[in-house]
Amino acid sequence: MSKILVVEDSQMQLEMIANLLRNNQFEIAIASNGVEAIAQTELLHPDLVIMDVIMPKMNGYELCRRLRDNPATWNINIIICSAKTTKADRYWGLRQGANAYLAKPFAPEDLLDTVRELLEK
Repeated sequence: MSKILVVEDSQMQLEMIANLLRNNQFEIAIASNGVEAIAQTELLHPDLVIMDVIMPKMNGYELCRRLRDNPATWNINIIICSAKTTKADRYWGLRQGANAYLAKPFAPEDLLDTVRELLEK
């Protein structure tokens, strides 16, 4: 079973994403900001991280860079799910090392398809 870390400061979004993934047979861990996410990745070694951009303590772009710069986490798949939806936001997220960028609101099927595609690689 693949392990996925969901990093989201909105409790409602966090629960929605976590429940969607659990219902599709993924093992889920959660964090509410980038600082917690760093600790979780070092402890759990997830296969994939789904993160928001706008979060307290450490934003998603910085979290993405830190995961890519760390030899222990550089190869974890990363999906950014954000309300920041301009072409520049998407470009910047991918430039920071994300494998995929989904704009909120997103269709649950789109998230599941992206997760499965990245985990199959």
